Amino acid sequence: METLLVEAEEKLEEKGFLDLDINPELDLFEEIERLKREKNAVVIAHYYQEPDIQDIADYIGDSLGLSQQAAKTDADIIVFAGVHFMAETAKILSPQKKVLLPDLKAGCSLADACPPDLFARFKARYPDHVVISYINCSAEIKALSDYVCTSSNAQKIIEAVPPDQKIIFAPDKNLGSYLIRKTGRDMVLWEGACIVHEIFSSEKILKLKNRHPNAKVIAHPECETPVLQLADYIASTTGLLKYAINDPAQEFIVATETGIIHQMQKAAPDKVFIPAPPDNGCACNDCPYMKRNTLEKLYLCMEYELPEILVPEDVRILAKKSIDRMLEISALHGL
Repeated sequence: METLLVEAEEKLEEKGFLDLDINPELDLFEEIERLKREKNAVVIAHYYQEPDIQDIADYIGDSLGLSQQAAKTDADIIVFAGVHFMAETAKILSPQKKVLLPDLKAGCSLADACPPDLFARFKARYPDHVVISYINCSAEIKALSDYVCTSSNAQKIIEAVPPDQKIIFAPDKNLGSYLIRKTGRDMVLWEGACIVHEIFSSEKILKLKNRHPNAKVIAHPECETPVLQLADYIASTTGLLKYAINDPAQEFIVATETGIIHQMQKAAPDKVFIPAPPDNGCACNDCPYMKRNTLEKLYLCMEYELPEILVPEDVRILAKKSIDRMLEISALHGL
């Protein structure tokens, strides 16, 4: 897969794409809407993208919702405002479509923490185990898996596996530990983690809770156990959004990437959403990879149809089987 990335970067350099300046008088919102119409393109954005990108997107969601949308869209071009593994998933499900990513270097610390060659050796140590991989992984890891899951459907995916079947869960150890507690399954875990969700400070959250005694703590299951133990509610990104909108509480301490707060504020402008504090000097928790995408890069990406995401066909076929199993189980449970 790295070879494909190098080739893509060479194409960008040949076209001078990396050094292009944009006319500051351009209305990028209008230009992106024009390009959507002219090219039959759809912009799919994750909740963690910057507000401008969320506002221009045709579909906004978490990993499961975006995977489902990528599978059914009739657009010729899918512009994936997210990170690399998400765009790969769209290409796996829609190989006939052109899939673009605004910034080729929008990767993922969790996906990078699970190199395919090392994971293949790890898997070989447990030949009687099936592999369930969190969708935040590379196409190669999906190809080595029996099932893919997201944070919103992981419990149902695990429960769909026969109780006597042993399981490897990869690559997120925190999500895996949470699911062991939820399901009672004794799974073998790969030791990966997300840099954003690992940085929250349980001590600082407690202090923040003292200043806001009526605030509810809501957390993503990728967070470490001490943070989850403080949470009033644990769920996927979409689950946290729905809870914040529907719960009568007026204040929420949000332990996930700060991009979701834009949608929370739009849906419930009368409520207060406070980013959970990290264990460093930063005032917020932003994913540096998600935030590589900008409105300017989105426009250039659509104008020049680069960078394009490609997945080798042998990898794509194997990866699609594990994703299809996830989508089938999700549909069965109405997820």
